[in-house]
Parts: sequence; C-alpha cells; structure tokens
Amino acid sequence: MANGFFNVPVPINEPVKGYAPGSKERLELQQQLKSLHGLELDIPMHIGGQEVRTGDLKRISPPHDHQRTIGHFHYGTASHVNQAIEAALTARSAWADMPWEHRAAVFLKAADLLAGPYRARLNAATMLAQSKNAFQAEIDAACELIDFFRFNVHYMRQVYEQQPESLPGMWNRLEQRPLEGFVFALTPFNFTSIAANLPASVAMMGNVVVWKPADTQVYSAQVLMELFKEAGVPDGVINLVYADGPVVGDVVFKHRDFAGIHFTGSTKVFQTIWQEIGQNIATYKSYPRIVGETGGKDFILAHPSAHAKAVAVGISRGAFEYQGQKCSAASRIYLPSNLADEILGYVKEDLASFKMGDVEDFGNFINAVISEVSFDKLAKYIDSAKADPNVEIIAGGGYDKSKGYFIEPTVILAKDPKYVTMCEELFGPVVTVHVYDADKFEEVLDLVDTTSPYALTGAIFAQDRYAIDLASKKLVHAAGNFYINDKPTGAVVGQQPFGGARASGTNDKAGSILNLLRWVSPRTIKETFVPVTDYRYPFLGAAPAEDLNRDKGL
Repeated sequence: MANGFFNVPVPINEPVKGYAPGSKERLELQQQLKSLHGLELDIPMHIGGQEVRTGDLKRISPPHDHQRTIGHFHYGTASHVNQAIEAALTARSAWADMPWEHRAAVFLKAADLLAGPYRARLNAATMLAQSKNAFQAEIDAACELIDFFRFNVHYMRQVYEQQPESLPGMWNRLEQRPLEGFVFALTPFNFTSIAANLPASVAMMGNVVVWKPADTQVYSAQVLMELFKEAGVPDGVINLVYADGPVVGDVVFKHRDFAGIHFTGSTKVFQTIWQEIGQNIATYKSYPRIVGETGGKDFILAHPSAHAKAVAVGISRGAFEYQGQKCSAASRIYLPSNLADEILGYVKEDLASFKMGDVEDFGNFINAVISEVSFDKLAKYIDSAKADPNVEIIAGGGYDKSKGYFIEPTVILAKDPKYVTMCEELFGPVVTVHVYDADKFEEVLDLVDTTSPYALTGAIFAQDRYAIDLASKKLVHAAGNFYINDKPTGAVVGQQPFGGARASGTNDKAGSILNLLRWVSPRTIKETFVPVTDYRYPFLGAAPAEDLNRDKGL
C-alpha cells in the first residue's frame, strides 16, 4: 500500500503566532475586528448545500459587550432537522464511495486555508462571540483546528494501512466502512476547534453529519461552514442546523438511520442522550456509536518538594485562562502546608496584575464568561462563599454584568476538602484551594481520587521522583490527561490525545487514531484463489492435499 496515494504529508504542529505589538498578525487581526464594527450578520442554517432562513431570528452579542449586536441567526424547527437528515443520507453514497485520499485532500486544503486567508476571520469570530483574547483564539480556532485536520489525515492513513496477514493461496483484506446512516455532532461553545473537529473527523472517515452547535458559538460555526465549502466538502456531507436541543434530539434519536453521536458538552445532557438512545435501541439499523466528552473537576496537587513558583503559574494559567471555561481548567487545588503561603502569595501577585475587559484591547488577559446564565451561577457560588464562615475568599470575589459578564478571577480557601466548590464543576474563573498537612501526602492522594466523579485532567507538581511515581500510580484512574510539573490544560494534537473517563466521558481521545476508529465499521474479506474440492480431513482417513491451516474454526 506504499504508493503515491498513501504518502500523505507528515503533520507538524502549526506554529502559534504571538500577536506582539507591531506584528503583522496583530495588525491583520485588528483590521478584521475593526471591519466588523457596524455590521449585523445574517446567519442561515446550511442544509444540503443550501442556505436556509426561517425568519425566526436569535440575536448574537459579545459576552463582554452584551449591548452590542453582532448579528442574528435563523432558528429552525423539527422539519429542518428532518431536512438535514435527508440531505445527509442523500449525500452519503457518493461521499462514502469516494477514495479516502480525496477525502483527505479536502481537509488538508481546509488546514491550509485556515493557516492562511481564514485565520484572522475565524480568530476574530471566536474572540467576539465567545469572548476569547487573541492568544486563546489563536491556539484554539487556528492552531488546534489546523492540527486536527492534518493529524487526522495522518491517522486516517494508518487506519487504512492496518491489514491482516495472508497465507499462500488466499488474500485477506480489512475494509473500513463508514457507518450505515448519519452521525449527529453536538458541539460546545468553548472551543471552536472542537466544534469543527466533531463533525469533520466523522466526515473524514466517509460519514455524513447533522451538526448542531451551541447557540453561543454560531458565528464561528458560520465561518467554519464557509471554510468547509471552500475546501471542497460536498453539499449534504455536513449539515448545520440551529434549533432547540430537545427538538433536535426528538428527531435524531428516533430516526432509524441514526448511526452515532459525537458530543462535547455537559454531563447531564450526555447522560440524558444515552438514556434516549437506550430507550430507542430497537429502532436503529445498527447499534449507534456513542462518543462523548463532558466535563471535569480538574486538580492540581503540589507535593512538599514542589517548586513554589511553578505551582503558582500552573494555577494562574491553568485555572484562569479563558476565564476557567476550558473542560481541562484547574478548579480544585491541594497545597502542602510547608509551601501554601508562598504559592498563594505568588498567585495573588499574578491575579493583581491581570487586566480584565474587552477582547479588542490586547492588554486584557481576562475577558467575560459566556452568558448571563453562567454569570449568575458563578455569582451565586461566590456569594455563598462570602457568607460561609468556614471558607475565605483570598483573591477576587467581585463581579459585574452592567456592560459584560465579568467575573473576577477568584480564589477560595476551604478548610473542608469536600466543600461544595471543591466538588462541583463551576466552569468559570473560580478555583478552590485546600491546604493539607505536608506529612500526609499519601492520604491526600486518596482524597484527590475520590472527591469528584470526573476524571478528565489533573497535575502533580513535585521534585521528589518517588512522589511523582506514587501519585502516577494512585491517581491512575483520576485523569485521562495527567500532567507532571505542568498545568492541566493545553493538550496538543499529536502530543497529548485528549479525553477522560468516569463521568468525564468515553475517553475516545480526540486527535488520535483511537477516535477515528470509532467512525468506521470494519469488514473482513477473505478471497481463496483455488477453492478446495474435497470436504474430508485427514482424521477421517482420507487426507486431501489442501493446506490444513486454511480453516481453524471461526
């Protein structure tokens, strides 16, 4: 199979642009942002290659400036979901039959388009509608998504190259078929790259997709559809709909041709979806593939031997970048008594230097949380902490939604390691610290392992190698992505495949061959060149000349 069709480019992680003052990329991005002032976008659904407008308009506004209107998008109904499914099924045969290297070429082109003319456009959309600063948009909407496209093509080649052995007189082949039906992609607001990769990785393997993004990610979803179209994704292969979640689910999960779901979102929604699929299991042609990543209650654990400044930076970046709205963001911290004051002192210094505000001011490290619902939830937790004599807010604690949904980066100190904010996922710039007796490191490992039902990411900081080894073993199931002397965020495609288990999801590792294997159904083909002509075996007393190793049971 080592012919020209399979010699795809070896992927290299896309370099991150720095957006330093005076740099070319900074000027381009600022010009793109400026060009959007005064415009009101009209964003349709995309079904079977057609732009669909309903007139039922939903407003898009920046979370950091909720009085400003970016535009409106057209909301759909159950009928539009049915249209999207029919469009996908109509496109399925031609797309599934297309040689894989041509599907690969589509997404390699998408990567190059995104690395070039689409970079500023997609970054600007992500900044405005999802309130990410320039650097956070760059590492997400540009670099990670480019990496997803390129590395997934590399892994797809590996999938098709895996072939069984063949003995003399026969040829054994393994065919990786797209799933029979359509796949539903349900995507989150917090990462544009995830929103694109969930439908794109499925489509790359020859499947067709109905895609519903979060309402707060619609603007970048529109730019992504334009990117897919220019890259050559055929009409109907990826269909984008905007509608109420239960309405979409009622159509999708009752459809006979539902073949799988690629999901990132809340635990509650994922569990509800799994229940619905189970209730309808007899309806489907095939058992649907269920692939999902939900949330986390991600930890940083410092050993008494840890480097205090390294731990502090791990907290400052790991807990507060993108306002703590990464699935991997640190939200519970365990510090040893011998280092806690020093570490927290450094963290307070960092937080005092943070600037918070509009994304178009490139000096702001912190921006707004995604919505008023998120703001109100976080404010309630902060107010409860202020009123509780058993906890102390040692940094931050302020919030204001008069202009945008701004929550100050907040550090809560809790004596009780099972205090509510040590256990529940908050999804915002609020982190809770528990200080443990430096002599009880092994005991705190059990605490870390049992406090949360989640198991997405976690980090251990230590200079003592025995402690690192012990933590790696005791916390083996506590995090799907485990970090040693680094923050628990920032997984890179091709380097740290991402995903967690327990309540955090199915751990199918986005950005790896493991994920792509979920979107194909293998068929084994055995071809015998000269078939046998005598049924008898030697034990019957009449031995045919045929090779006895050709059939061994199954």
